[in-house]
Amino acid sequence: MKAIIPVAGVGSRLRPHTHTLPKVLLNVAGKPIIGHIVDKLIEEGIREAVVIIGYLGDMIEEYLTENYNIKFNFVEQEERKGLAHAIWMCKEHIKMDEDVLIILGDTIFEVDLKDVIHSNQSSLGVKSVDDPRRFGVAVLENKIVAKLVEKPDIPVSNLALVGLYSIKNTKLLYECLDYEIEHDIRTKGEYQLTDALQLMIERGEQFSTFHVEGWYDCGKPETLLLTNEILLHTKANEYKCTKTCVIHPPVFISPDAKIENSIIGPYTTIGARAEIKDAIVKHSIIGREAKVNGLLLNSSIVGTNAILNGNFRKLNVGDSSEVDFH
Repeated sequence: MKAIIPVAGVGSRLRPHTHTLPKVLLNVAGKPIIGHIVDKLIEEGIREAVVIIGYLGDMIEEYLTENYNIKFNFVEQEERKGLAHAIWMCKEHIKMDEDVLIILGDTIFEVDLKDVIHSNQSSLGVKSVDDPRRFGVAVLENKIVAKLVEKPDIPVSNLALVGLYSIKNTKLLYECLDYEIEHDIRTKGEYQLTDALQLMIERGEQFSTFHVEGWYDCGKPETLLLTNEILLHTKANEYKCTKTCVIHPPVFISPDAKIENSIIGPYTTIGARAEIKDAIVKHSIIGREAKVNGLLLNSSIVGTNAILNGNFRKLNVGDSSEVDFH
């Protein structure tokens, strides 16, 4: 089986961090988002991947080739026309008789894929959600997908497609992608993978589903921090701090970070060569080589090489007073 990982998006909802860094290289629980994804592929025995890059794609290519000893093919999607278009662009790197696993690059999954990979049937990862209008959704009949709808205005199912697609009939997938592109079939202005999969169903392909409860979104600051919090329960590490620092686990602190006279955690990730002094940092992500001095940070994301200096305040406040710092 070969993996296809689309990571060409600009990550506009995570600006300003994504002005200078691809979204998938943001640090979560001690590792870039795409690092968690590739670790999962390797765990499942997948040793080859096609990575669809775009904005700042050279940084993604450099990270993957320097840190992983598996075969990568990189495809540049200069004009982002949708997920189906991205998958279609990989055609020259895909054999029509091989299975493929499409895994979106902006979410982290914790799910056992062994049964899915070794099954003879195509299968889609799903999860029940409260607002299915934000997702592609699957309608089931007798445990088989009867219909797929991209972001329905009127909900027809609460089973959202989470971005994991195990395809056994790769030849048919690309026939349907070809048809979608050639006939300019777009939904909400883009070529949708959901529409290509629906074409496959109409041409006789049967899809089962598998539930993915461990589905963690990294698309917005608040969800990135929540994902960091969840992952730290299993990916935290121990940091040998000085007598002047206090660690409240779970945290991930790079071994070469410097912590002085500070309180760190819980649910905090500190990047490589970061320096924290006279500070309290909790529920936050601090990028590599960042410097934080004299601050209390909560629910914060601090980028690479950022420098934050502040001070704690001393107050002598009388009864019935109200002080509000902005």
